[in-house]
Amino acid sequence: MSMKFPAKNLTLSMAFFVVKWVAFSQEKEVMEALTTDRPDQTESANLVPKGFLQLETGAAYESFNNYSIKTEYVTYNTTLVRYGLLNNLELRLGWDFVETKMNSQNPKDKLSGFNPLLLGIKTSIAKEKDWFPEIALLGHLYLPFMAGSDYKPNTTGIDFRFAFAHTLSEKSSLSYNLGATWGNDSPEASYAYTIAYGHSLNKKIGAYIEIYGDFPENSKAKHLWDAGFTYLISNNFQLDATVGTSITKGPDLLLSAGESFRIPTKKK
Repeated sequence: MSMKFPAKNLTLSMAFFVVKWVAFSQEKEVMEALTTDRPDQTESANLVPKGFLQLETGAAYESFNNYSIKTEYVTYNTTLVRYGLLNNLELRLGWDFVETKMNSQNPKDKLSGFNPLLLGIKTSIAKEKDWFPEIALLGHLYLPFMAGSDYKPNTTGIDFRFAFAHTLSEKSSLSYNLGATWGNDSPEASYAYTIAYGHSLNKKIGAYIEIYGDFPENSKAKHLWDAGFTYLISNNFQLDATVGTSITKGPDLLLSAGESFRIPTKKK
């Protein structure tokens, strides 16, 4: 049986918690606006400031149509917790609850449970200077013993990627990632890339468009695109929404929405 979890209730509780922290953050000294690793697939080269906790969460929907069979994935609480341990080191923890449904009468075609727990770090390598980009390195482990039985692999997954960022102007930026992943109980490496262009429409609203994909060693490459908006309620609280689809064979539709907030863990 799958691990059961009241994901929808947790989402509501988290929303109330965020509202409280928004009110709290408005009383604190003004900081630079937070930089998040959602909603796009491109991980930022920025780190969470030392002593701060940043939570990025939301929900996502994907649908696939293959030979008249429709498969839907609904991910609740796409949660990533980031903590600034040092000025150049960030700790990362993530966990998702997923439901998979197919348009068939077979009860085995309906699955639910947690994905493997993500543990990782992000470290700063170089700061941006003139044409030279800001660079960070990320690495993650995906621990199978924390997954529900429907999504439990036999082996630990691993990935790494380099994150790069260029400031193009006061309102626009270019970010991209290069890396590789080993997972799904396969020794096959999958080389991944992302590239995202971001533009500030005003002080509160930002927009982006992105292309991303991977090149498995023994399978066909996959390429996808997405685009979305962010809305900065305060420098410590942001909302986002995304829509996307595949360029090659893959999901017919991708939708996601979420929120991110940052809080201090120590009083100054």
